[in-house]
Amino acid sequence: MLYSCSNNGDYRALDNTSSDTALVAADSVSTIDQKLIKTADLNFKVKNVRKVGEEVTGLTQHYRGMVMNHHLRSEVERLKEVELDDDSVMRVSVFDTHADMTVKVPAEHLTAFVTAVNRLGVYTTVSDMDIEDNTLTYLESQLRMDSRKELVKQHKQGTIKLKNPQDVLIFKDALVDEQINTKRIDAAVKYSTVSLSFFENNTILKERIPNTNPAVYNTGFGLRLKQAIVNGMHIFAEVFIALANLWVFVIMAVAMWMIYRYYKRKHPVLFADKGTAKPVV
Repeated sequence: MLYSCSNNGDYRALDNTSSDTALVAADSVSTIDQKLIKTADLNFKVKNVRKVGEEVTGLTQHYRGMVMNHHLRSEVERLKEVELDDDSVMRVSVFDTHADMTVKVPAEHLTAFVTAVNRLGVYTTVSDMDIEDNTLTYLESQLRMDSRKELVKQHKQGTIKLKNPQDVLIFKDALVDEQINTKRIDAAVKYSTVSLSFFENNTILKERIPNTNPAVYNTGFGLRLKQAIVNGMHIFAEVFIALANLWVFVIMAVAMWMIYRYYKRKHPVLFADKGTAKPVV
């Protein structure tokens, strides 16, 4: 009880400090500008995706904005090939085209920009616009930043001393984070982000392309007959050359045949048939 009584003055001082902080915060809220972050989201159908993408880029430049992202894609849904002749085919492709864009425009021109973009489409499927109030978040970052600045200042002046030197670095890093957070909020308040997604009807493309099937490329009858004759001459020449390489065996065969004829003429009895042979007296 005696300890509590001796510290009543400290509690009153803490209460006065809290009251002063609350009053400062209330005064800051009343004097600070509202930090309103505006965003929009549009999804609509157009007649020509490429042309509308160029027009959206022109509108963004007109309202002093910037294109942050532009993604266009075409996907083939169905494909058919019809043979026209041996050399070419007709390819019929059915594909759809979509485009996604992210742009930033000054917040004061957001409504005019969205209205102008809506006029580029055939009809709009989704149109959203959101406003987020970040005034208190901005004020919180500022108060934390001021308190950390004051703490670092008092540490440099020697008014207070931190037991761990690493705490100074931690406070400085937190100060940098709060500064970046306030800068981020200021940038989001100044420039509104608009997300766009638009599409068109399916497109049919017909194109005549070379036939890539090698089985259809055959030569004519006359040319194939000519090639067959030439190939036959080549085969005959190869066989003749092969026989010429065997000339020794040819000579030996001829010589053996001549010896056989000569021996048969000299000894006809040995080569006569058994039915026609004459008895020896």
